[in-house]
Amino acid sequence: MPPDRAKKPRPIVILGPTAGGKSDLAVRLAEAAPGGGQVVGADSMQVYRHLDAGTAKPTAGLRERVPHHLIDIVEPDERFTVHDWLVRADAVIAAIQTAGGTPIVVGGTNLYLKALLEGLFDGPGRDEAWRATLAEVPGERLHARLASIDPDAASRIAPADRQRITRALEVHHLTGRPISALQRQWDDAPPAAYRHDARLIGLRWSVEAINHRINRRVKAMFFPEKVEPELAATVCINGESLPDEVRRLVDEQRLGRDATAQANEAIGYKQCLAALRGSMSREDAFEKTKIATRRFAKQQRTWLKRFARVTWLDAEGGIDDATIDRILKTV
Repeated sequence: MPPDRAKKPRPIVILGPTAGGKSDLAVRLAEAAPGGGQVVGADSMQVYRHLDAGTAKPTAGLRERVPHHLIDIVEPDERFTVHDWLVRADAVIAAIQTAGGTPIVVGGTNLYLKALLEGLFDGPGRDEAWRATLAEVPGERLHARLASIDPDAASRIAPADRQRITRALEVHHLTGRPISALQRQWDDAPPAAYRHDARLIGLRWSVEAINHRINRRVKAMFFPEKVEPELAATVCINGESLPDEVRRLVDEQRLGRDATAQANEAIGYKQCLAALRGSMSREDAFEKTKIATRRFAKQQRTWLKRFARVTWLDAEGGIDDATIDRILKTV
């Protein structure tokens, strides 16, 4: 007999900065959850196949211990949006719950998590007739038009990304307001009741501690022969350095072909591509990746303050089994 719909386990969503131990906690919760837990990835770069050295995917060992979803699902040159992820995440969560398991959502892309919990900013519908009038307009002219009416959006959209430029212009055409202003309104709105009735768990670290962990992780990505055993047990370090992986993927034409591909902008990959093209040294790429990752962690901390009803845990002291039990009793 299938589980009672009213008694389906609540999803657990794990929040925290990059390099903060979220993947390890997710597996521990999944193993201890009644009916079994399954991990749902919420990382915009871990969705890409072949990008392993620089995305801190869970190790093969962790992925063998419990099922993981939404990792390694698209090619690096494929466009994959937050909407694409949300559609898949909703379906995976429903399937896990229907089977009586506990979905455990974990990842560092806070926009994914906000969309999961609060829904997406959809904007107005499409105007196909108006879109047809843009068909013959060169992309650079469309981008210049966007820059004149919505400089914020234009600064975030590559001139070659015709699809996003067209959508931004369309929103302005239909509403008379810049898409960036509408997105900020969605971004700043107080959280409504969370979708999925999710239970939020946050991992708290001091800035000094998380920066140390970030530096250690980036060093392992660039110099895998120096990886510490504790780190190797939780983060995918397969022996190939990040610069070598980037070179191989470029040679295989999996990376770097499409200037607008999101994978090119992944922290570490962007810097290594620049080094490969000769615009910086390998050592500079290493240092700039550390800086970019620490900056990303700072942005995450700002984002995390926007989430309500979070149970925060002191991660620096470690998470004991009693804490795991207390979390699971609430779902």
